[in-house]
Amino acid sequence: MTRTAALPTPSAAEAAADAIRVAVSTVIFTLRRLPGSAGTAVVLPLVRRTRDPHQGLWALPGGWLDVDESLDAAASRTLAETTGLAPSYLEQLYAFGAVDRSPSRVVSIVYWALIRPDEVPDGSVENVEWFDASALPQLAFDHNEIVGYALWRLRNKVGYSRIAHGLLADEFTLAELREVYETILGRHLDPANFRRQVEHSGTLIPTDRFRTGSHRPARLYRYNQDVELADRGPLDARP
Repeated sequence: MTRTAALPTPSAAEAAADAIRVAVSTVIFTLRRLPGSAGTAVVLPLVRRTRDPHQGLWALPGGWLDVDESLDAAASRTLAETTGLAPSYLEQLYAFGAVDRSPSRVVSIVYWALIRPDEVPDGSVENVEWFDASALPQLAFDHNEIVGYALWRLRNKVGYSRIAHGLLADEFTLAELREVYETILGRHLDPANFRRQVEHSGTLIPTDRFRTGSHRPARLYRYNQDVELADRGPLDARP
């Protein structure tokens, strides 16, 4: 009689691992003047869920990770598919995997991104609306926690990198740059001290052009492109 090898029976742990799904979501920030407000606010797009769980609630744009794509590619793809946006800056934020964060076992790899206001397409996208990041409604899953963590990262990183450039045009005045910092940090900055700090930072290059208007002409600056937008460490090295 010919013997055949018995197929191994998956363990409970292996079966559970097979049931875990990986999603990719993105918190993407820009600046916008809100109706009735003189200043700008940090805003982000949210997508209304059309099915359970949490049908009808707002959630971060995202989707499932395909087996043949990288995490960065999945973040860019799912963001474009849900919102039509292509950010000027994209960085992995954190992995959220609490057991009870979803009815099924889902681990979310979350990215945070920046997009310049003039890069936001005109017109609305179905089931997508922009919200003030500091006054969000109750979101699906643990997305309020995720946005809070992304805001914390943004506020910390703006102090030691040129991350603000991800929210500015290629050329800008110092007043426009200061407004970005004030909006992100949520506080007023002394104009003279701010000018001294940024002019001695080595990241700005003055141009020969000026912004004209109702006030005296203001010199336009640009960022030194030889300085990275933000240091992502040795793991970001690409061949």
